[in-house]
Amino acid sequence: MITRKVENSINNWIKNSSKAMLVSGARQVGKTYTIRQCLKNSNYLEINLIQQPELKPLLEKAMSVDDLIVNLSALTDYNFIPNETILFIDEVQEIADIVTRIKFWVDDGRFKYILSGSLLGIELKNLRSAPVGYLEEIQMYPLDFEEFLLASGVTEQTIGYLKKCFNEKTPIGDIINNKMAEHFRRYLVVGGMPDAVKEYTETGNIGNVNAIQHNIIELYKQDFTKYENKEKKLKLISIYDLMPSELLKQNRRFNYSDLQKGLKFERVESSFLWLNAAGVVISTYNATEPRLSLNQNKKSSFVKLYSSDIGLLTCQYGRAMKASILANDNKVNLGGIYENAVAQELHAHGFQSYYYNSHSIGELDFIIEEDFHVVPIEVKSGKDYTVHSAINKVVSNKEYDVDHAYVFANCDVSVNGKFIYMPIYMVAFINDNTMLPILEKI
Repeated sequence: MITRKVENSINNWIKNSSKAMLVSGARQVGKTYTIRQCLKNSNYLEINLIQQPELKPLLEKAMSVDDLIVNLSALTDYNFIPNETILFIDEVQEIADIVTRIKFWVDDGRFKYILSGSLLGIELKNLRSAPVGYLEEIQMYPLDFEEFLLASGVTEQTIGYLKKCFNEKTPIGDIINNKMAEHFRRYLVVGGMPDAVKEYTETGNIGNVNAIQHNIIELYKQDFTKYENKEKKLKLISIYDLMPSELLKQNRRFNYSDLQKGLKFERVESSFLWLNAAGVVISTYNATEPRLSLNQNKKSSFVKLYSSDIGLLTCQYGRAMKASILANDNKVNLGGIYENAVAQELHAHGFQSYYYNSHSIGELDFIIEEDFHVVPIEVKSGKDYTVHSAINKVVSNKEYDVDHAYVFANCDVSVNGKFIYMPIYMVAFINDNTMLPILEKI
């Protein structure tokens, strides 16, 4: 059974909040299923604006709660009960203006409202006004590695032990470490899309998993065509298709001229923003200095582009790559794949990640802000994980005030001065507090 961390926040909202809730995220990350699971013991009406298009004009005209009751009761047999009914509107991007008028529905006080949809980062950006103080938002992502472990049957006791080793910086031990490394290799292949995880846990058939992932990729590309401008449609697809090969390069940085010779960032910036807003990619921008605040040091035209789901990325590489990962083939360079997995975990845990590169120092794979410190992160797929000259230079430079640095690799937990060495999969536990769902007030 798949359990999602956001369920705690949704259940808490059901019991305690008087506001509406908006659950957003890319397609196929499990929003609808998770909300249904949380509402199963509640009195609720579900409306899907894509599957039930006949309800769309009725909702568009419902300015008040009385309008809502009259219009919806015309086509449904549902009996609205004050102080009990929860209205679940799915695919809300079809009527984005609902998010604006939710203020008036909430003020009425008779019912609760939970909204869900995809492409909301795109559809909602031009709203006339946001309902400040009336809406809570939860962002959903593909299953992270901890959720994948639970779905795979790993006990909470084992996960608790891993967290203890992370927090106390103590070795895990060969038996558990090797088993978790095997789970991680499978995660690289299966990823975190719920349908893919469900197929894997029920059948173990990676061929079926691959087919599910391929269908999701095609669904994403169909979304790309919603751009009216033909040139932008083609750019979105080209960027998404090019991303895997860019991650195979040594520096991982996206080279715009690989799309078209002489192409400048300004010509594709809107396409990159669209893909980020749709939740299908993760952008890691260049920071010109490894110091606070990283966002102020951001250089947007230099970016590494990662897939929002590691399983979709390895699907794009093909079945031979998946087989090599599962076989733990040391001849295959997994550097870009490891980095993508780390980027995905950091993103799901609330971090905005950056990278740093200079001629005099070298390159840091990631930099994040944690507890008011800049924290460098190095990702190593080979055996020489203790060799990291760039991160050495940054850590030893007092000007940057680095408290500690992480090196994630194929190793056990150890500490050497300011360097914390962790197995690659332990990125799942970085800054445990950020593993709670991201809850924003809109």
